Amino acid sequence: MMMLPFIGFAGSAAAILVGRRGAAIGLWLAGLIGTLALFAAHATSMLKLAF
Repeated sequence: MMMLPFIGFAGSAAAILVGRRGAAIGLWLAGLIGTLALFAAHATSMLKLAF
């Protein structure tokens, strides 16, 4: 699951190299939103620790 934002960032870098600025910005924003969504899901879940 965590690899999805990195795929978006890699696609953004590839789009930059090809010269597609709009696609690069869109993929970067998608990666950023995915990263923030995964962070929110992980930060709000409770740890079930048993000692």
